[in-house]
Amino acid sequence: MDNAEQFVDYYDLLKVEPDCNARTLEVAYHFFAKMYHPDSRDTADVDRFTQVVDAYNVLKDPKRRAEYDAKYLKTNGKAPFSAGLADHDAIDEETAASDAEIHAKILLHLYKRRRSHPSDAGIVGWLLQELLDCSEEQFDFHIWYLKAKSLIDVTEQGTLAITIKGVDEVIASARSNLAEKLYLEDSGPSKTARHNDVEKGSSDA
Repeated sequence: MDNAEQFVDYYDLLKVEPDCNARTLEVAYHFFAKMYHPDSRDTADVDRFTQVVDAYNVLKDPKRRAEYDAKYLKTNGKAPFSAGLADHDAIDEETAASDAEIHAKILLHLYKRRRSHPSDAGIVGWLLQELLDCSEEQFDFHIWYLKAKSLIDVTEQGTLAITIKGVDEVIASARSNLAEKLYLEDSGPSKTARHNDVEKGSSDA
């Protein structure tokens, strides 16, 4: 990237705004990496795939991104954006809640697999990732968490499978959800209406 001819606009390459957050960057990378991957029958492009990987590796790192933006300014005569980006700004309570839902989905998928195929309980990782429609880094985070909690394990075949502790987690969650549902049904509008009718009848008497 010493001159304009060698310089590659990573933001344009990934079709993201210069001030995009970490989540948007990951989604864009996943999309274009899959599109240009050498194994892709119709859209394979080794050179473009390499550029996409390079772009993501640079832009996801705050320090390398700052260095790239300085070269962007020198090459194009203007900065790609006016304010810096802190990756952690994209992580909030909503993200954490979404992660919890994804963890529950992964465990439920693996629970169903072990329940129906106890002798072959594993699921290939990329298949789970496709079902969840998340980036590789997001998926790696979810798997790291579940493995660290001993809720899932990697089989000898390299697939992912739920553990006994994971099964207990699914069952406990199901019981909790069922209890909450029954409570809501028991204290719902119909019960309130019946209670009001009784009170009204008592006052009329």
